[in-house]
Amino acid sequence: MTRGIFLICLLAITLSGYSQHVGIKNNLIYDATLTPNLGLEIALGKKTTLDVNVGYNPFTFDDGKKFKHWLVQPELRWWICESFNRAYWGIHAHGGEFDVAGDHLPFGVFPNLKGHRYEGYFYGGGLSFGYQWPLGNRWNIEASLGAGYTRIHYEKYKCQDCGPLEKEDNYNYWGVTKASISFIYFIF
Repeated sequence: MTRGIFLICLLAITLSGYSQHVGIKNNLIYDATLTPNLGLEIALGKKTTLDVNVGYNPFTFDDGKKFKHWLVQPELRWWICESFNRAYWGIHAHGGEFDVAGDHLPFGVFPNLKGHRYEGYFYGGGLSFGYQWPLGNRWNIEASLGAGYTRIHYEKYKCQDCGPLEKEDNYNYWGVTKASISFIYFIF
């Protein structure tokens, strides 16, 4: 992961001749799910940016519930006005791994989660729309929502902590693939 962050920083320095801004961000929706996260957005031109968000949740709770996962979600954005100002359209990809147990997930994903554990990986992509509001010279706030496709490969286990493998399958999900309310701090 440190290698990936280093490459993103190197890319930011390399592109600084073409860009006006580089911002780091934090998604408050990920924070609400206790998922530490960090994003980096780089202006590629007057109306285009590259946004890369990563999240990692290593936690297991006392009652056996867990929402362990890591994910990466890069997005190419086309701004209606100019980079980092007002509305944009985006195309994003995403991928990661998960190990979840003991609770319900949104949007009907794994409806029989209570009493079972699911482990696997996912990948996909989609389209998004978002808006950024300036809060000052170096701060913005952003809201974004995206929809698309996710291919989920999973193994279902009989109980939350242990138990035999019950099923191995794939699940095709169409729906919300991105949601964010983020604070952005511009470092360049």
